[in-house]
Parts: sequence; structure tokens; C-alpha cells
Amino acid sequence: MSQQQPQKFDYELFTRVIALAKPYKGIFITAGILAVVLAPLSTLRPYLIKVMVDDYIFKYDIDGMTRIAVLIAILLVLNVVLQYAFIYATSWLGQSIIKDLRVSVFQQIISLKLKYFDTTPIGTSTTRTINDIETINTVFSQGVITILADLLTLFAVLAIMFYTSIELTLVCLVTMPFLIIATYIFKEKVKASYQVVRTQISRMNAYLQERITGMRIVQIFNQEQSEMEHFKKINKAYTKANLNAILYYAIFFPVVEIISAAALGLMVWYGARGVISGDVTLGALIAFPIFLSMLFRPMRMLADKFNTLQMGLVAADRVFTVLDNNQQIENKGTIQPTRLKGDLAFHKVDFAYIDEEYVLKDLSFKVNAGETLAIVGSTGSGKSTIINILNRFYELNAGKIMIDGINIKDYELLALRQRTAVVLQDVFLFSGSVFENITLRDNSISKEQVIEAAKMIGAHEFIMKLPNGYDYEVMERGATLSMGQRQLISFVRALVFDPDILILDEATSSIDPETESVIQYAIETLIEKRTSIIIAHRLSTIRHADNIMVLEKGQIKELGPHEELLKLENGHYKELYEMQFLEHVS
Repeated sequence: MSQQQPQKFDYELFTRVIALAKPYKGIFITAGILAVVLAPLSTLRPYLIKVMVDDYIFKYDIDGMTRIAVLIAILLVLNVVLQYAFIYATSWLGQSIIKDLRVSVFQQIISLKLKYFDTTPIGTSTTRTINDIETINTVFSQGVITILADLLTLFAVLAIMFYTSIELTLVCLVTMPFLIIATYIFKEKVKASYQVVRTQISRMNAYLQERITGMRIVQIFNQEQSEMEHFKKINKAYTKANLNAILYYAIFFPVVEIISAAALGLMVWYGARGVISGDVTLGALIAFPIFLSMLFRPMRMLADKFNTLQMGLVAADRVFTVLDNNQQIENKGTIQPTRLKGDLAFHKVDFAYIDEEYVLKDLSFKVNAGETLAIVGSTGSGKSTIINILNRFYELNAGKIMIDGINIKDYELLALRQRTAVVLQDVFLFSGSVFENITLRDNSISKEQVIEAAKMIGAHEFIMKLPNGYDYEVMERGATLSMGQRQLISFVRALVFDPDILILDEATSSIDPETESVIQYAIETLIEKRTSIIIAHRLSTIRHADNIMVLEKGQIKELGPHEELLKLENGHYKELYEMQFLEHVS
């Protein structure tokens, strides 16, 4: 069905795209006026040549001929200036619109729930924000107004041709049906071929993005050659799709030249006879080849421009689908605390990522201000989900979460998250300096605060050993740093915001024992002043927590201090602890 959709011109979508120009209606109207002015202006020159030949050259009127020549030169200069203004205005309009649109789309994307990113490939969001928006630019720079300009030029040329000589005009139009048929076939074939091209380039981009991201696996398992062979097939299909599109251009333009030459031949044959008989002036015979060129040039380009317009509308439809997505996180809360006390309570919480497949079931527990709750459990038990719903990355199916006795939905979303810091197991670092990765470009955080936080964590020494220290440029995803170094930076990032609630999600699982001992001391110092939730596989890092909660299939299996849980006969925590202790001893 999606392949058929582009075949129909969507006027409602077209109206919405044009509405994007509303903030720039002045330049839009100016471009429209220039299109209207240029149409008759460009047709005056061949008509003035006809007048010069008929009224001045054969009458040996040198002064009159000079005046016409000067007028033609002035019109030529004026036409060039106005053409420049028209092209610049339409291009400026298109770039200005897509500049605003990119901001709107990115703003929309960063406001969507994480569920959107769970189900939408990264490449798709990237394509919508860059490629599709760039295609919308062509609606304005090469589409609507330029099509209007070409149509006006056609009508203006035809009008002045009929005014100059009805007979010659009718002779020229004899070949017009062939041109219309050829144009229509070209338009439909190119449209279909470009749909194949877009499908193939999407396939290639997806393949490249996935393989480059997973290059380590490709090389570990020596799959370079097989992946190369697969890529060659994809590349060949993409090349073939492009060649098919080029083939239609290679056929269409020569066909137009043949039709144009036939029209010119008929015009010369009939016109020469008319000059001899006196029915056609010599000036008209000289001017008409220029008229024909002006008539066929826009007609040759119109089909391509209509396709450009159509492709721009298809891209716009995709972009508007993102903009119309209503999966934003609800933010109707009004409470904006400067600090949180840190009392945390879950009341009969149910949650499912997919309908009815509950990850958390009737979950209730409480963490008093300043206490530390450790959560352990097997993969899929719901540990990380607790963090996701606490930060309102996802909405609850049932129940409520209270902080300081207030439902988290009643807090303003940004204010709530500002008082909570999360350190994840999979640390994500952006391209930029260490300092920028710690502050996330928050100008309210000074370098002194960053250094102080780094010293508390024990990261200052290793950062200063890096080239340029805090100004060291981190590569994409922190590729030039070790896992432990990236984790230390993430700790500083969390602590520099001075949170009231601290969440550590497997934050020490990727740290070597030496680095872990450094972080463990910092954690124990920090959680004395903050409500903390620690998720860990290494039970040695959580034995000093106030309470330990054992989760299994989204429900609380055991809850209590470390020593009490070890006293439970056949206890799940006791079993986990003894297994890890024995592994450590062995």
C-alpha cells in the first residue's frame, strides 16, 4: 500500500507543507511576484528582435535599431538580476523552512517516550531528521514556485507566439501531443524508479550502520569476506536502481530534442513559404526559433520538477508522522522542589512494556530518606525497570510512586529528574571533551565543581594523566577510554549535579577490582547523605545497604538487611551470596 500512496497527489499534505512558509510569507510572496514578472519579461527579447528586423533593419533605420538593441540589452541585464533574485529567494526560503523544521523534529524526538526508541531504529530517526527534511527543501527551491514560474513562462510564450503569428504557432504545436505523451511516460517511469532507489539506499544505509557498529564481531569471527560479498550484492542492486532511473533521462531528453527539432523543421518549412508569399514576416521567422527554445525548455523540465515536488511531499509525510506522534511523556505536574527529602515509596505498581506482559506485578516497598536499597535478581526480574519508571521514562499501568509523600506525576518532569542521578552499566560518552561529557554542556556547572567531584570519586588523577586533562577529546562512545575510565567519568557526571536520589544500575559490574575499591569508598561516602538505590550482580558491593530486595519475575521474593537475609533457610539471597563467595574463594 505504501508503494501506491505516492501515486496520488495529496492536496491536504501539500497545503500543510506550504503552511511551513508562513513565518517567511514576505519572501514567499516576493518569490511569487518575481515568477510573475519574469514570465513576460523573458519573452519580450525575441519579440523585440522580430520588431528590429521588420521595422528597422529593412528600413535602414540605424537610430531605431540602436534603441531596440539598447532596450534588449537592458532587458537582458534586468532578466539576469531578477533571475538571480528569484533563485536566491527560493533557495533561502527552502533553507530557512528546513532549518526550523529540523529544530521542531529534534525537539519532538527528544520529548518522546523511550518506548518510541525501543521500536524505532536509530537510522529511521536520523533519516527523518536529515535526509527527509532536506528533500522537503526541494518543494520550495525546485518545486512549487519554480513550477509556477515555468507554467507562467509557457503561457506567456504561447501568448506572444499567437500574437506574433497564429499560423506559425499552430504549426509549432503540431508536435505538442507527442511531447505531452513522452513527458507523462517519463514522469511515471522516473517516479517508480526513484521509489526503488530510495528503498535500496535505505537498505544499504541500514546494512552499513549495523556492520560498522558491530565491526568488532565481524572481525572476531573472520567474517570480513562474507560481509563484503553481501555488501557487493546490496551495492549492485542500488547501482542498478540508479542506472534504471538514469536510463529514463537518457531516453527522454533525446526524444524531446527530436520533437523540438521536428517542430523547428516544420516551422522553418512553413515559415519560409510564408515569407515568400508575404504571409509571414522575416522578423517572425527569425524570432520563432527562440520562442520554440523557450517553449520546450520549461516543458522538458516540468516533468522532473513535478517528480521533485512529489518526492518532497512523500518525505514531508514521513516527517509529519514523527511530528504528529503523541507518545510524549505527560508533564502536567507543577511542583518544582529545589531539594528533595528523599522518602520513596512504591504502592501496588504494575508495569508492562508490551500489553499485558507485566514486568512488575503489584510491587510495593518503601525507602526512607537517606537509606540505601539494594536490588538483586536474575535477568528479566524487573530491576532496571524500577529505575525506568521512577524517572518517568515509561508510564505505569497501575499503582503509584511517591516521593516525599507526593505522586511523581505531580512533580514537574524536568525538576524531578534534576534531583535524581543515574549511573548506568553501559556508559554512553559523546564526542567532545571530558569536561563536556561530565557537565553535558550545562553552563551552570563550573570547572572547579567538576574537579571537586572528580577528586571525591578518585577520577581526578586519571583524568589529569590524559592529554590535555579535562579538555581531552573523547571519541564517539568513549572508544579511546577503558571501561573503568568511562565508568569513573559517569560517576563524576552523576555526582556533579548533586542529586538527592542516587541510582546505580550495575555501575560497578564492568570495573576491575582495583578501580572498584576506589569507587566503593566514594559510593559509601555519598550514599550517607542521599536516598540510594543500587542494582548489582556483585553482592560484595551491597552488603552494607540498609535493605536488600530480591526480585523474581517482577515480585518481591525477599526484603531485609544483609545479615537477616542470610539467616533465611533456603533463602534466595543466601543461595546467591554463597555461590558468589565460593566462586571468589576458588
